[in-house]
Amino acid sequence: MTAALAALAVSGCAGLPVGTAVPLAGISGEEIGFDDLGVDASLGKLLVPCGRTGAVYLLDPETGENAPLRAFPSVSGRGQGHDTGVTSADSGMGLVFASDRNTRSLKALDPRSGRVEAAVALNGKPDYVRFVDPTHEIWVTEPKSRQIEIFSIVRLGKALSLMRSGAVQVPGGPESLVIDPERGIAFTNSWKETSFEISLSGRRIIARWRNGCAKSRGLALDEADGFLFVGCGEGKATTLDVLHGGKPLSSMGSGRGVDIIAYDPGLRHLYVPGAEDSTLAVASVGRRGNLTPLRMFQTAPGAHCVVAHGRRFWVCDPRRGRLLRFDDR
Repeated sequence: MTAALAALAVSGCAGLPVGTAVPLAGISGEEIGFDDLGVDASLGKLLVPCGRTGAVYLLDPETGENAPLRAFPSVSGRGQGHDTGVTSADSGMGLVFASDRNTRSLKALDPRSGRVEAAVALNGKPDYVRFVDPTHEIWVTEPKSRQIEIFSIVRLGKALSLMRSGAVQVPGGPESLVIDPERGIAFTNSWKETSFEISLSGRRIIARWRNGCAKSRGLALDEADGFLFVGCGEGKATTLDVLHGGKPLSSMGSGRGVDIIAYDPGLRHLYVPGAEDSTLAVASVGRRGNLTPLRMFQTAPGAHCVVAHGRRFWVCDPRRGRLLRFDDR
C-alpha cells in the first residue's frame, strides 16, 4: 500500500467509510459467489451474475429494486466461492449474454420477458463474457483452455442462434477482457506480468506489454485517452498508454487481493478492491494517466468485484449474497 493510502487507512482506523447493503431478491444472506459485474446501458440496470443461484439479476441503480433472470440450474451447497455457476454477463442488441461454469454453456436472454432466446455449448470452462458491438459477436474467455472462444449472433426470421466462429489463443491467459469498439481492439492479460492487445477483426494478438504486475488480474479502460488500467493481485494498480506502445505511466498500491477493477470516465476515478483486506481504494486519474489516491472504503471479506455507474459504485459481498452501494462525491 502506498504511503498516501496508508495514511488514509490510519485516519479511518476507528472505521473506514462503509457502504449501504443492497439485498438481492430471494437471497437470504447466504454465500452464493460473485465474479463479474456490469451495466446494461439500454435498460439503465446493473448486471449482477449471482454464482450458484444460476441467475443474472437486473438491479435498478436508483431504487435498488432487482429481479433475477433465471438462466441456468442452481447449484446446491455452501461456500462455493466464485468458481461456480453463472459468474459473467454482458448485454447488446437488446439481449443479455451469460455464461455458466457448471454446464459450460452460453445463453442469450431477453431481459424483458426472461426467455432464453439461444444457447450453445462452450469448449472450455468460461470466465468473462463480452459483447463486441462492431462485429456483433460474443467473446468468452476460457483460461484453462488458454483461449477466447468467439460466437456470432445469427438471426433467421424470429429465430436466434449462437454459432462458434473462431478463437484467439492467449498464452498464459486469458485473464479479464475489455473491448475498445472505436479502435477495434480487445485487451486481456496473462496470469502474471503481461497484457495483450488483440485485433477484433483479425482475431489475433498484435502486441504484448509488461504491465508491472506480478499477478495480472482485472482490466479497465479509458477509451477517450487510451489508458489501460491493470489490477495486480499482490495489491496495486497500474496504467498503460495503449496509444503509445503500452508505455507504463503510473502505479498505485492498494489493499491485497485485487481482482476485478472499475473506472468511471466522468469522474475519472479508478476503483480497486482488496478482497483480502476488505477495503477498496479510489484513485483519481490525471490527464497523463497518473494515479492519485483519494480515499479508502471498508467493504467485506472476499469482496473482489466492483462496478461504477452514475457517481456511485457497487461492491460484491459474496459471503452474504448482496451488494454494497457507495456514493462517490
